[in-house]
Amino acid sequence: MTSRRTLLWMPLILTIAGCGLLSPRPSENDGGDRLHAQARAALARWADAVTAAKKGALVVVGESTGQTGDWGEAVGENNKEALMAGRLRPSVSLSSEIPAPGEVRWADGTSTTFDLLSADQALAEIVKSAVAPCSACQPLEITAARLTTGSAQTSRGPATVPVWEFSVKGTPAKVTRVAVANPITVVPPPWDPNDAPAGLAIQSARGKADARELTVSFIGAPGGAGQPCGADYTAEAVESDLAVVVIVIEHRNPIPAACTAVGADRAAVVTLASPLGDRAVLEVQQGLPVQVLPP
Repeated sequence: MTSRRTLLWMPLILTIAGCGLLSPRPSENDGGDRLHAQARAALARWADAVTAAKKGALVVVGESTGQTGDWGEAVGENNKEALMAGRLRPSVSLSSEIPAPGEVRWADGTSTTFDLLSADQALAEIVKSAVAPCSACQPLEITAARLTTGSAQTSRGPATVPVWEFSVKGTPAKVTRVAVANPITVVPPPWDPNDAPAGLAIQSARGKADARELTVSFIGAPGGAGQPCGADYTAEAVESDLAVVVIVIEHRNPIPAACTAVGADRAAVVTLASPLGDRAVLEVQQGLPVQVLPP
């Protein structure tokens, strides 16, 4: 699950990327001990998450809970906050019957069948994943549930997945939840703004399962190290048999300059010790999985 804490801090990350000031990111002069410790901790959390689920389980990148349609002006602000707070209650009896296994199909045509959640289990997962309390919010009243399909981002790229769709009283909008049971879910450590994790968080990777080379994408300085405020980037991997954590190293222009607070899409290539296989690729700040797309 993509952390909303990461989204809240993204403007700061973009500012740092453009200015190169007060950055917790590793430069070529850093020892990297903290980053390697973060990477090892991320691999340990991932191993625990795999054990709690099972190897080969689905890995959803970002949120498993979503929304289709517009809340409507009258209830929009309340409903948005109520959903984030997990304040949902059924006004009808939701089925506890487990559906037949469902198919997840990726863009390359491959597919895998997974066990699914019942409607009441899916609603419970939405409530459990609440990230922002809101005691003043009016709860969302769930009036119906329907098993359908939708799009989700996974560690293997975008996929069509089974989804539970919940109707909400007083609005045409629907609440959705990926219906796959027991996905691999890792919980990052609490975000401390006074001691934020070091490093650059990669956003995605490109590579083949049978290859050792990955190209990772991230937000960085808007130009190369030969330009004022610019930087070049290299990357290294900390690996286990279940996952790969990518550390991005910045080689910045050391000449002082007045820099704009603008980040840019950048990329770096990392060579793994062994082919990627079915291992997850994790970013180093919180140890969350990213998409691995075809090269």
